[in-house]
Amino acid sequence: MAATAPRPRTTTRDPEELTRRLAAWLGTRLPGAKAVGVTVPESNGLSSETLLFDIEHPEPPAHACALRLAADPAAYTVFPVYDMPRQYRTMRVVAEHTDLPVPKVLWLEEDPGPLGAPFFVMERVEGRVPPDVMPYTYEGNWLHAASDAEREHLEAATIGLLARLHDQVPAKEAEFLELAGEGDALRRHVTAQRAYYEWVVAGLARSPLIEDAFERLEELWPRDPGTPVLNWGDARIGNVIYDGFEPAAVLDWEMAALAPREVDLGWTVYLHRFFHDLTVTFGQRGLPDFLRRDRIEARYASLTGHTPRDMDFYTLYAALRHAVVMLRIAYRQAYFGEVAVPADPDTLILHHGSLRAMVQGSYWG
Repeated sequence: MAATAPRPRTTTRDPEELTRRLAAWLGTRLPGAKAVGVTVPESNGLSSETLLFDIEHPEPPAHACALRLAADPAAYTVFPVYDMPRQYRTMRVVAEHTDLPVPKVLWLEEDPGPLGAPFFVMERVEGRVPPDVMPYTYEGNWLHAASDAEREHLEAATIGLLARLHDQVPAKEAEFLELAGEGDALRRHVTAQRAYYEWVVAGLARSPLIEDAFERLEELWPRDPGTPVLNWGDARIGNVIYDGFEPAAVLDWEMAALAPREVDLGWTVYLHRFFHDLTVTFGQRGLPDFLRRDRIEARYASLTGHTPRDMDFYTLYAALRHAVVMLRIAYRQAYFGEVAVPADPDTLILHHGSLRAMVQGSYWG
């Protein structure tokens, strides 16, 4: 998930203990193998954790590996459930049915005993990722310093990922991602987000702004959400490893679901706007001509033949979903004593101004 500096605490785990336990587990899966060079990347996510390591063995399934570990249950988790088998299966389905560059998954460990929580191991792909901290929209990082043509190439290639994902995965292969509940896929998706919000605020201050946004969604509800497809879920450039400006690996499938195409598109549009708007508030220009909503919609339509619909709804929905995550992260910071909860909980949401403008219908002009 997205974040801004300073990075809040995300775990109570001891990296050295994790390294020892990983080495012991690897020996059970690949006798004689050693896990070497184990590191925890500075860009570790705010939900699940990642370990990077190399395998020393005469015949390793991969030399360079990444381990995706479910969140530390003692660290006020961002999400209530971490379904690692679901993520593992999603990555296998995408790899088998599309030409997207998804890292090859090697092992799934459902037993929480070895590392304290379920995890899976995949091949590690080298490259560079547009940073969240400090955001890629800030001056001084590689994407901001790129030429307009290079950024346009990255944008086109990334929207191509979404187009191919949505078009290439057969519907029956994505049925396991159908969310529980009644109604169509969109109604189930929003219902799940309402349940997540209720979990976040249980026993804590509620957010009037988020609740207003849910009400506004009902007013904007699409007449025809269309046939659902496999959604990446966290569809943003910060979850792609690039070789130059070409996608080399598509990561972070924990929010994958069966949903309308526009759920992914709205997330892609808004998550860039989140970083851009934040950058502008600090007096920088940001990247106003990159990942623009109109260009994303036009590119996607030309690649798929599907013209995105009801995007005011879906960008508001993305901003609302991100707000719930931001509120949970802020409450976790309060849990660890890093921040105090203000009288107005809406101010804990970094993008409360843009979310309010979307609710009021003034954000897109």
